[in-house]
Order: sequence, then structure tokens, then C-alpha cells
Amino acid sequence: MRDDGNGEHGPGSPDGTFELWDLRVEVESSERPMVCNHPEGSWFELRGENLSFPDGQTFPLYPLAALLPLLPAKQRDTHPADWMTTDAVIACPDPHCGGRFRIRRVGRSTFNHADVTVVPLP
Repeated sequence: MRDDGNGEHGPGSPDGTFELWDLRVEVESSERPMVCNHPEGSWFELRGENLSFPDGQTFPLYPLAALLPLLPAKQRDTHPADWMTTDAVIACPDPHCGGRFRIRRVGRSTFNHADVTVVPLP
């Protein structure tokens, strides 16, 4: 992404390409027992708008629903002091479960505006 000189990133390149972070979300345990169906070490990845899971692995709906709103923000460049940059561990939404989900930026992918929307650039 372009930098406007203030540490903020512009809307992308003039040719309509932009970058997003590829993410990996991995299940970690805490001092409390895990009661949901997300075993420690299980994971999924996000590239662009596509989630991928290892063959045969499932992931429970409710923790996924809690994580989904955060993932598009984690895909984008953020200010170094923004909590979205620094905070990477999310608690399971079940108040009785000790599961945690670590969101890691694992790479970058380039996309083209015209490939992801029919709305033209201004």
C-alpha cells in the first residue's frame, strides 16, 4: 500500500491494485478448561474473502461468528498504536470456555479492484 508520508496508507495504487494481510487464526488454551469444540492447535486461514480449513477439520459456529467482524480490520494496514494492530488474542464468546483465538498476519496478497467489485473507481 502507498504511504502518504504521515504513516497513513492511501486508497491503493492508481492501477486499482491493493494489498490485504493473509491471516491465520489458531486456537490456544488458557488457565480455564475449554468446553467448546475447538481443540487447541486447530486453525483456519483467511486470504481475501476466502476462509480455508485443513482437510477434515471443523470449527464451531459461535466462536467463528465472534471472530468474523474483526478479521477484515486485521487484514488492513493499521496505525502502529491502534489496538487492532497490537491486540491479537480474542476470547471464546462462551463465558465458561477458556479457549482463545490468536490472529496472526502471515503474508500479503494483492487484489485488483475490478476483480472484487463492479463499482468503478472514481
